[in-house]
Amino acid sequence: MDQDVPDDPADLTRFIETRYHETHRTQLATLIPLAEKVQTVHYGDEKVPVGLVDVLERLRGEMEVHMKKEELILFPAIRRGGMPGIAAPIAAMRADHDDHGRDIAEIRRLTHDLALPEGACRSWAALYDGLDTFLADLQAYIRLENDVLFPQFECEAPAHG
Repeated sequence: MDQDVPDDPADLTRFIETRYHETHRTQLATLIPLAEKVQTVHYGDEKVPVGLVDVLERLRGEMEVHMKKEELILFPAIRRGGMPGIAAPIAAMRADHDDHGRDIAEIRRLTHDLALPEGACRSWAALYDGLDTFLADLQAYIRLENDVLFPQFECEAPAHG
């Protein structure tokens, strides 16, 4: 994870938007056409990650909705110090993260854990290199939100007992 992660929750939300949200959008805009190219050019090769384009396109759609909810609703609330009921949108974000985790596992399955076949072309190598970076970034993003940001706002009401 990045070493220059801010401690202040408001600064952390801005950091997440610039370091991760913008990066994910750029990465997926590059990776999807590259995956399409590899799938088309190497059609019929048993090592081609058939279905990768579909997973990446679905993931891009899911992530775009997720990131917009954070940018428009959750992060502004966090910057104001929280809000009543904030645990509900945080729970929804955690559920999205679980879905992203399943997508990560599916990408790894389809690509044989990003193992390039012998003699793979430059596009295929670039795809898997880009996927490796994207998956590491996505996992770091999920950990940062789940383990650092969200816990600061989930205990909004005193426990009954």
